[in-house]
Amino acid sequence: MPEVEVLVGQVVPAISAAVGAYGVGVLSRVQDAAAQGTVGLGRRLLARLLGVAAEPGRLEGAVEDLAAAEEDDPDAVAALRLQVRRILLEHPELAAELAGMVPAGPQAHATGTRSVAVAGDNTGPISTGDNSPVRDGG
Repeated sequence: MPEVEVLVGQVVPAISAAVGAYGVGVLSRVQDAAAQGTVGLGRRLLARLLGVAAEPGRLEGAVEDLAAAEEDDPDAVAALRLQVRRILLEHPELAAELAGMVPAGPQAHATGTRSVAVAGDNTGPISTGDNSPVRDGG
């Protein structure tokens, strides 16, 4: 079973994209035929989560708050993350199903002495070697 935190990090952006495209109307559209791309994926993920949630109103409330929030409001996204995490922890079998629906995250593999691998974005310097200017945190 994939780790819940990794899966939440993959599921929430897709749902956020669907909310961004449809606003609170996404809740009524989750029954529609599957659409293409991230918005469609977000709708399908949301539909599955709503289908098993013991208290779907909590997830719906988080979606409504995100739809009403300013763009990229970290608190609204965090509220959605919390609800998704709760549902996935209550339904571990769903975690495996959703993991199969989302694209695999970036992977990196490095071998050999002083090799460097970055999966995703790097915002700082990467330096290796005995005379590295970025050694020991300084």
